[in-house]
Amino acid sequence: MSEAKAKKPSVWQAFTQPAAWTMFFFGFSSGLPFLLVAGTLAFWLKDEGIVLKEITMIASAGLLYTFKFVWAPLLDHWRLPGFGRLGRRRGWLLFSQLGVVVALLAMAAFTPDRLQAFVLATVAVAFFGATQDIAVDAYRIEIAPESAQGALVATYALGYRIGLIIAGAFAAIMADHIPWPTVYAIMAACMLIPVVANLLAREPDVIQVKTQGWSHAMQLAVIDPFADFFRRYGIALALTLLAFILLFKVPEQATIGGIMSPFYRDMGFSKTEIGSITKIWGVWIGIIGVFIGGAMVARWGAWKSLGVMIVVCGACNLLYLLLIPNQGNLWMLTAVISAENLTLGMLGPPTVAFLSSLVNREHTATQYALLSSLVNLPGKVLGFFAGGIATATGYGMYFVITVLALLPAMMLYILLTPRLRARVAATQE
Repeated sequence: MSEAKAKKPSVWQAFTQPAAWTMFFFGFSSGLPFLLVAGTLAFWLKDEGIVLKEITMIASAGLLYTFKFVWAPLLDHWRLPGFGRLGRRRGWLLFSQLGVVVALLAMAAFTPDRLQAFVLATVAVAFFGATQDIAVDAYRIEIAPESAQGALVATYALGYRIGLIIAGAFAAIMADHIPWPTVYAIMAACMLIPVVANLLAREPDVIQVKTQGWSHAMQLAVIDPFADFFRRYGIALALTLLAFILLFKVPEQATIGGIMSPFYRDMGFSKTEIGSITKIWGVWIGIIGVFIGGAMVARWGAWKSLGVMIVVCGACNLLYLLLIPNQGNLWMLTAVISAENLTLGMLGPPTVAFLSSLVNREHTATQYALLSSLVNLPGKVLGFFAGGIATATGYGMYFVITVLALLPAMMLYILLTPRLRARVAATQE
């Protein structure tokens, strides 16, 4: 027993290992481009006089993040010429990081005045951003044992949120004082920091599984994990689970895209006010929410915590209705953003724990990527049409519509509860 205790991993060693700090910079690299093709982009388009319907469509380039599992097998089974000398993971990561830099500079060069080229550059940022997310997730899983993964996830999340602050709050504040193209050029320069971290990082020691062509790679990476999911849960339960997964995060995802920045501007807030409250204050409130959500999972378990937070977090979208009669009121904006970000943070750990409980350890990375993509898809699709809906019905009705997804989601939750607990427990034995 004393020998087992001696071998127990040290928390200090977990957080001070080189890989932990590498993941901090990789998290920053993942977080920075995300808002630059979503909320921050919507600010720029709004300032250029682009109509709301087109803003939300253009700022939905982030939908590519939802479909990243489609080309994920490439990163597992093909080394990029030239970049491969860094290793499979770091080579793909460097390629995607440089792609983000070039695409951001292209957005700065084209500007919305050359809208078609500008949109193509925006899509390129989203594609390369999603590709680096695939590489980073694979790197994290392979660079350290399971006992150290908690520290890597924590440092990654910290870097990711700092990236969101830079690309959200700081970019919006800078845009009040300098032109938008200059802001995006500065964001491209910031991406050089994680590029250097990548060049100094260590490649994971993993033996690559040899495949016989693209079809064999797809069979191993995509088809087999899907087939395994339906085998373990049965067709009826698996389809019910997938329907629930598709619905329960609609309220959250429907307010992440391009609709919110124009909404805040139309409510009479400046970009500096929006950036300070939503992208700095809100991010740190969200971090508090993450710790609370983790405590809920520890106390109640993932399934019960998830049920509570689906309702609480989804219903918080109705708080945006309070801003309509209180336009320009910073105290009201702060209160609404605080509640929204706190509950969003609290929803995170139960969501991760729930999706993780569904994954077969033989297909952990692929199945989690697929499930996490599905959980975000419907809300992002709704966000794509958000501008048209809000134009036709008003902002208030759009927020009400996002909350209506709670009704079928909770019906499925009630239906799944008695069967899922027993089935998940059995599959984890």
